[in-house]
Amino acid sequence: MRWLVTGGAGYIGAHVVNALGASGIESIVVDDLSTGRVARLPIGVPLVRADVRDSAGMREIFRRHQPHGVIHLAARKDVAESNAYPLRYYQDNLDGLRAVLDAAARSGTRSVLFSSSAAVYGTPRRSPVREQDPTAPENAYGRTKLVGEWMLRDAAASGGFRWAALRYFNVAGAAKPHLRDHGGTNLVPRLLRAAALGIPATVYGTDYPTPDGTAVRDYVHVADIADAHVRAALALHRGELRDEILNIGRGEGASVLQMIAAVSRALGRGLPYDAAPRRPGDPAAVVASPARILACLGWRARYGLDAIVRSAAGDSQEAVAQAA
Repeated sequence: MRWLVTGGAGYIGAHVVNALGASGIESIVVDDLSTGRVARLPIGVPLVRADVRDSAGMREIFRRHQPHGVIHLAARKDVAESNAYPLRYYQDNLDGLRAVLDAAARSGTRSVLFSSSAAVYGTPRRSPVREQDPTAPENAYGRTKLVGEWMLRDAAASGGFRWAALRYFNVAGAAKPHLRDHGGTNLVPRLLRAAALGIPATVYGTDYPTPDGTAVRDYVHVADIADAHVRAALALHRGELRDEILNIGRGEGASVLQMIAAVSRALGRGLPYDAAPRRPGDPAAVVASPARILACLGWRARYGLDAIVRSAAGDSQEAVAQAA
């Protein structure tokens, strides 16, 4: 079985590629390396350097490699940037998905697995939030993911392929040191970078309607995310999934201050912080109900909050080196 993975040299994508290989599934990575790193990829995994928005190029890649399925992760994902440059997000996230879906349909690819996001929910009316609950994204990034789900559903109806959309909650941690998240926007790397530089962390918003006033999110280990992809890919290939949207989360929320405390425990020293105003488009609290993915795939998160943070940090000296 052979799967094409777009964005496979990125933080989440490389974890997925490694997990596929560990399960005996062949993968081909398509990545423009704008944020991806070749060093994350296992030896022997083919890398095609390409822009997923290039329709003709994607058709040729699918024609040449004839994958049984595609996992589409390539996308921009910075909430604040999406609000500042919304058209860039609509172009990159939706034009890329459209080109991939067109190539998949033309080549007869039977399965598409789409990287979606909890950002489609906005501020949920209930907690934990379920897949059938209303969607009301509060930023341009979340809106591109919701439109992407609609596009996927419509393309599958005409193209005749099976599909699933995985709504990630807040991904953190690392399965191996060289796979760590080096991005500047996710919370855990930001906290580790502040610790490395010896400066206070910045907490955006301390007046949310949450127990300690800071935003609450459902943090899930990236290795658990990768495991969910493998399970979903296998279920699509076997026809056990056909048209499904699934949350991937632990079902437990943690506030920003709780995450600062977890980082302090991992590093063995306190991490001071400064309060800043809320960022536009940041909901107060978003926590997953993982009941459906448990029922469909038998998946549940294996790692708790401290294990997630420790895996991102390593020992304190290594964490400082990685975050600097």
